[in-house]
This record gives sequence, structure tokens and C-alpha cells, in this order.
Amino acid sequence: MNTSDAEPAEGDLKRSITGRLLFFYVLGDVLGSGIYVLIGAVAGEVGGAFWAAFAVGVTVAAFTGLAYAELATKFPRAAGASLYVNKAFGNKGLTFMTTVLYLSATFAAAGSLAAGFARYFGQVWELPPALLVMIVFILLLALVNYVGITESVVVNMIMTIVEVTGLVIVLLVGAIYVGQGKADFSTLTDFSTGDSVIFAIIAGVALSFFAMTGFENAANVAEETIDPSRNFPRALIGGMAAAGVIYVLVAMSAALVVPVDTLSGSDAALLEVIRAGVLPVSVSVMVLVFAVIAMVAITNTTLVQVVTQSRILYGMAREDVVPAPFARVHPVRRSPVVALVFSAIVVVALLVVGELLNRAGLKIDIVERLAAVTVVLLLVVYAGVIISCLKLRGSGETDDTFRAPTALLLVGLVGNVMLLYYVVSTDPGSLVWCAGLVAVGLVLFVVEAVFGKRDRPAGTRRGEQTLDEGRS
Repeated sequence: MNTSDAEPAEGDLKRSITGRLLFFYVLGDVLGSGIYVLIGAVAGEVGGAFWAAFAVGVTVAAFTGLAYAELATKFPRAAGASLYVNKAFGNKGLTFMTTVLYLSATFAAAGSLAAGFARYFGQVWELPPALLVMIVFILLLALVNYVGITESVVVNMIMTIVEVTGLVIVLLVGAIYVGQGKADFSTLTDFSTGDSVIFAIIAGVALSFFAMTGFENAANVAEETIDPSRNFPRALIGGMAAAGVIYVLVAMSAALVVPVDTLSGSDAALLEVIRAGVLPVSVSVMVLVFAVIAMVAITNTTLVQVVTQSRILYGMAREDVVPAPFARVHPVRRSPVVALVFSAIVVVALLVVGELLNRAGLKIDIVERLAAVTVVLLLVVYAGVIISCLKLRGSGETDDTFRAPTALLLVGLVGNVMLLYYVVSTDPGSLVWCAGLVAVGLVLFVVEAVFGKRDRPAGTRRGEQTLDEGRS
């Protein structure tokens, strides 16, 4: 029987994601955060040539994505990087650390995006407190995911179309501006920063890398993808390539239409492009419309983070790394309900802590702070995935297995290490937040170590039952 047509066994996830849905899943995840949330910060680091930072960032991320494409076709299961490290090294402690590092990254990313959503929401309605907006936002996305993965991915595809529409509007503004003969193309080669060109680009890449998470998130729904050996590499590479082209074109349009200092000083930088008044439509109306589009875009990316968090916990509970309750799925919705509830609680707690620190007078920009934390954690995980990919060469391969070029994997590894060194050396405070999030994971490790043998039926081990059992 074809595995894509088989009914899922008890406790298994359902294969229902087509290659087209997965392509939009990757594209929507990559586009949502970097363009709509952090483009102003990247412009401030680089200058008018900040499009180059997005181009380099997507390229480095794509090299890492090649490792995910190879590993996901070998092991099409939930858990992503954690599963790959476990297969490569068979070390429970190392696998757990990979799990908690990536979980921490997704928690921080979801928190940063929720804060970005609240900023755009404030452009539409100023009444609700920002913290309340953020909390309701996270809880609603957890509810959408509870309904089911197919529904979540369909919603994701619809939101991707909306967010791409917003970026098309920015490109249209840029095209009209150029057509009017107002554009100064020398801006696109301007590195207006005190650092050298190389360090300016590295600084921009370090920020823009926050957006380059589509391949890891996609890997965590590989078990729910139809024919993953065929569909996963195409959707992953195609989604990253499409996102890269859009990143560069939108960055160029923004740089040509709006002064860099205006972009860098705005909490909602792409709204400044709309406020330039290039389109023959009421500026106030367009600002409102674009704010709604931006919120949809951010919602899209955050939904992917919520899906990923629960799938990591689900997959690693089945591998005996975190407590067994995280592997429980709803009997009707087939959603990992315990993992979803836990993830929502952690992200909400993160946002509350940020609010309390601000009230204490620490003046934290929660969007940029959590974005930096996300990047630090992800770079460590990505380096581990590339090393795992190289170590697993020759293991679990079939005629259908995708094989990434070794040279490009090595370039990706060097790029990740260099970026990690730069981020930590320029923002050592991010390590404090990283440590706090990792501490949450250590609690799970202690619970599993103490109670792990009591939370499963006698004579069985969760790791012995694969996620694909009952499908053939």
C-alpha cells in the first residue's frame, strides 16, 4: 500500500501535505519575519546596499538547507535537527541539547514575531495593551494548530498569498518611483556605516538570518508530507530560492523610495514605503490596508513556529528524550495537544517576562532582543545539522535519496560559525536570554531522567516504535 494513502496508526501523524502546500509553507515562513519585522534594522546596519545582506543571508541559509533536504529524505519524521543529531551520534545528552536549543529558538522567534504583530496592530487600533494583543495572538494560533495540521497548512498557504500581495505592492511602488525618474541608483551601492563593507554585510546578515528558518520548520512536518523523497527537496529549495529573489527586490525598492535613516528609525519599516505617497491612492487607506497585510504575514510565520514547537516535542517524546505525554495526540484531530499547550505557555511566559523587565526600567526592545537570541541558537543547531549530514553519508540512502554537494555543505558550516562568532561578540547579552530558555529545557530533561521509566507501559520503549509504523 502507498504510504501516502495509508491510514495513520494509533499515535501517528497523518500524511496530508502535498508538495505544493509544502512549497508555500516554506515560502510563507521565510518571507513573513525578515521583510515585515526586521528590514529597518538591517538597513540601519548596512546602509542603502542592505539588499546585499539579504542576498548573502539567503545563500548561507540555503547551503544549510541542502543538509536538511538530504536528511529529510533519509528520515522523513517529525523532530528535524534533533532526530538527525540522534541518528548521527546516538548520544541522548547531545540529542536533548539539540532539541532544547531549537525549541528555545522557536520560542524566542514566536515571541519576537508576536511583539512585531502588536506593533502593526497598533497602527490599526491603539486601545488594547500590547501584551494582551501578543498573548491572544499566540493562543489563537495554538487553537488553529489544534484543529489539525492540514487546516494549519491550508491557512498558511492563504496567508502566504496575502503577504506576497503586500510585497508586490512594495515592488509596484518601487517600479512607479523608478518610472517617474526619481530613483537614485547610487543608493544601492551605499554602505553608510562606520564599519568596513564586509563587516557591514555580516552585521546585516546576522539580523536577516532571523528569517531563514523555513527548512528547519519544514523538516518537522516531513512525516506529514506526501512522498517526502520527491516533494521535500523541491519544495525546500524552490521556496528558499523564491524567497531570496523577493527579499532582494523588495529591499532594493525600499532603499530607492525611502531614505535609509527613515527605514532604520521605524518600528514598521515597510509602512514608510507606503507613506511615501507614490501610489495614486489615499495614503491613509493604503497604510491601513498594508498594516493588515503585514499582520497576516507575521501571523503566517508565527503559525509555522507554533507547528514546529509541538512537532519537535512530539517527535522527541517518541525518541525517549522528553517526557512521554508530549507524544500524545488528540484521538479525533490527530494533533499533539499536550505539546501545543506547553509551547503556548512558554511563549506567553517569555512575553510576560519581557514586559516586566521593561516596567522595571531596563528598556528592552523585545523584537530585536528575541531575534538575536533566535539567531544565536539557530546557528549552533544549523552547524550541528551540517556535521550530522556529513557523518551520516552512506547510511540510510536509497535511489530516491537527495544528496547535497559536499563543498556547499562545508561553505555553509564555515558561514554559520563565522556568523555565530560575530553575533556573540557584538551582543554578549543575548547569551543570558539563551541560558534562561535552555534552563526550561533542563527541567524537561530532569523529569524524563527521573520519571522516564514510569510514564510508559512495562517492557516497552517509545524509541522502539517508529513514527511510520502502521502505515504500510
